[in-house]
Amino acid sequence: MTVLEPRDADVTDAASDLVDECRGGVLGRSYRALSVGIVSVVLLIAFEATAVGTALPVAARELDGVGLYAFAFSGYFTTSLFGMVSAGQWSDRRGPLGPLTAGIGAFAAGLLVAGTAQVMWVFILGRAVQGLGGGLVIVALYVVIGRAYPERLRPAIVAAFAASWVVPSVVGPLAAGAVTEQLGWRWVFIGIPVLVVFPLALALPQIRRRAAGPVSEGGQRPPGSPRSFDRRRIRLALGISLGAGLFQYAAQDLRWFSLVPAAAGVALLVPAVLGLLPRGTYRAARGLPSVVLLRGLGAGAFISAESFVPLMLVTQRGLSPTLAGFSLAAGGGTWALGSWVQARARVEPYRERLMTFGMVLVAGAIAAAPSVLIHTVPVWIVAVAWGFGCFGMGLVMSSTSVLLLQLSAPEEAGTNSAALQISDGLSNVVLLSVGGAAFGALGGGTVGHVVGSAGTGASHPAAFAAVFLPMAGVALVGAWVTTRVRAASRVVPL
Repeated sequence: MTVLEPRDADVTDAASDLVDECRGGVLGRSYRALSVGIVSVVLLIAFEATAVGTALPVAARELDGVGLYAFAFSGYFTTSLFGMVSAGQWSDRRGPLGPLTAGIGAFAAGLLVAGTAQVMWVFILGRAVQGLGGGLVIVALYVVIGRAYPERLRPAIVAAFAASWVVPSVVGPLAAGAVTEQLGWRWVFIGIPVLVVFPLALALPQIRRRAAGPVSEGGQRPPGSPRSFDRRRIRLALGISLGAGLFQYAAQDLRWFSLVPAAAGVALLVPAVLGLLPRGTYRAARGLPSVVLLRGLGAGAFISAESFVPLMLVTQRGLSPTLAGFSLAAGGGTWALGSWVQARARVEPYRERLMTFGMVLVAGAIAAAPSVLIHTVPVWIVAVAWGFGCFGMGLVMSSTSVLLLQLSAPEEAGTNSAALQISDGLSNVVLLSVGGAAFGALGGGTVGHVVGSAGTGASHPAAFAAVFLPMAGVALVGAWVTTRVRAASRVVPL
């Protein structure tokens, strides 16, 4: 044995420091403030997302804007896509601190604009500003995870993000309903910005210390690293935002004239998607492209199907809107449980198998849900099936985030995180729009009616089957894609 040279000693000391930091986990002394701060940001966003559905119908009626109801959702979505692309470039070039603080500021400003609006168009503008902020925040947070946490701790912090949605998914609608009834709908929007101060005070100093600035090699910018924003990607971001808005608008208004905005939306979406997602995503190329594609297939199929569950239970089985909503409540806990399972170090070698199992559970849950259209089938079957489906989603969604960071070079983490979120969000609106159009064509109503209300008007059972069964098929395609999320191993010739 030889004595360690100074350079070897430095490496050993650094490794020892890293082990000491990791030993306490994401809530250890080294990471506690950062973890609590960024999880609190996600918690507040989750509360807003789950509460807005309760307050928005009242706001639309008071502002005489029921006819513009759907734009309150689509306005948020379209600007969030632009925010995701911008945050990816901003984070890669200058670090995640800027887009994170700007995103939180825009999110809070949008809440204030919406909460003080006197007309519906101003309310929609506030929602659009919120969406821009939300898109900036979610991508920047993933870049923070990639830079500030060692690979061993990333599954745990991703699981914490998933767990932070559990309480809001159960308490958010109830709290928003109580606030709306006692104080008015405006306080659902105005009250949240005040709560942003606490997580900012905790997280920002840690982010500035651990993740601020561009990725560097020996203090220098990596060779070939761009200094300014890619104008082409910004144009593509505008295209994908506008295209998604047009496509969603066309699906909400099923007339021959709607073919014009639908065609325009597709014409904008196709080149934008090809330009913003990793090359080979559409054909499930191995590695990163399949991870991004899987995120879209899983999220789009599940969320689109979930949007129709309460309406099906209300219109076909006579449940109250409250009971129909509670049929999905247990899913928040099982989703968090699935995310916790994938975070265990001992399951890391089996991650791909877990993801395949998860997507099979998702497909089974979606396929089982319309069984309640047969009146001899008990309605609790939906709650049980959805609990298993959410467990599968916890396994898959958190794993895609972990794999994305593993497969991304540090200077590309922002761009790739943006691609993951774009795949997630865009698939939601496309599959929901397509499913909603099929639902409406078979006598179920329009997308705006489905998403915006729990009305009790009659809908033909076949309309629900036309949504759930194709979405189950999409989930099965996702199960196949899980077999391609690892890059092919290189065979070195002897």
